[in-house]
Amino acid sequence: MLKPTMLALMPVVFAIYIPTCAAPVKPTVAPKDVHMSELWEEPTDLASRNLYDGPFGAKMAPDPNAVYTWIGTKDHGTNPGVTVKDPDGHEWHVKQPPHNDQGAEGPIEVTLSRVLSAVGYHQPPVYFLPTFTMKEGENTHPEPGGRFRLDAKHWKKVSDWSWQQNPFVGTKPYQGLLVIMMMFNSSDIKNENNALYEIKEKGEDKKTWYIVRDLGTALGETGRLHPHRDNPDMFEKLPYIVGVKNGFVQFEYHGWHQELFKERITTADVRWASELMAKLSDAQWADAFRAGGYDPQLAQRFIKRLHEKIDYGLKLPAEAP
Repeated sequence: MLKPTMLALMPVVFAIYIPTCAAPVKPTVAPKDVHMSELWEEPTDLASRNLYDGPFGAKMAPDPNAVYTWIGTKDHGTNPGVTVKDPDGHEWHVKQPPHNDQGAEGPIEVTLSRVLSAVGYHQPPVYFLPTFTMKEGENTHPEPGGRFRLDAKHWKKVSDWSWQQNPFVGTKPYQGLLVIMMMFNSSDIKNENNALYEIKEKGEDKKTWYIVRDLGTALGETGRLHPHRDNPDMFEKLPYIVGVKNGFVQFEYHGWHQELFKERITTADVRWASELMAKLSDAQWADAFRAGGYDPQLAQRFIKRLHEKIDYGLKLPAEAP
């Protein structure tokens, strides 16, 4: 029989072992015609994009003065949260601050979502509120805020999608997406955080979007087991790219699914992503962090380090050898 100490160690062993058993990274044969626009659309109007209100605008933002009715409590993940309904009947999934010192996910998720949507990657409607009022039964009380994600009726999550096997593996937008995740020190790169949406707007044809959600484990250290996030001291001092071997970039990455980065991302991929990110203005960067509720001085520390990473990428060869 296994000793209690062995049983206690088993989850850790499995957590370390599972990523090494991942499926090969390769494109798949799609069941239908798949267009690049399902993952990424070139942002021809990037200079005018609003990174504070995001792609869905202020009109869809949650009302900070409303009373939200409790529907349910989140029972998974590392951050607490609730599902609530606003007075207009819209349902919101709220990710609240954790009960430890690892950093809150909500501000990071909103900020990174704003950046990804600005440079062409699809994102769901997400916003940040520092606090809100919730009615639970007969009791109405203030609650810690966080990331509010709208559960829109014309959006339907069909399934997860796989980082390892999807129609876009090897394309510049797919590779560039992974590079951007590395710029932010994203660790929670798992298939269960990816969502395949079917979207049917009134009077329009149905669309399919490949979306990366739950972006909050970032802006700190990388790691598989409870990495510190939203930590400017760590984010400033930790390396980004530690070398280039045979034209492939070697990232300082210790998070999930390292097979996505081992001899797969070229200097040209990093250059492509860096050129895309370099198009964001100082005002847009400030607005992205303001959307996540960041203090301007703290935001500037993160932004300065991100600019350093972008500048490094711009110096890499544009063509792989």
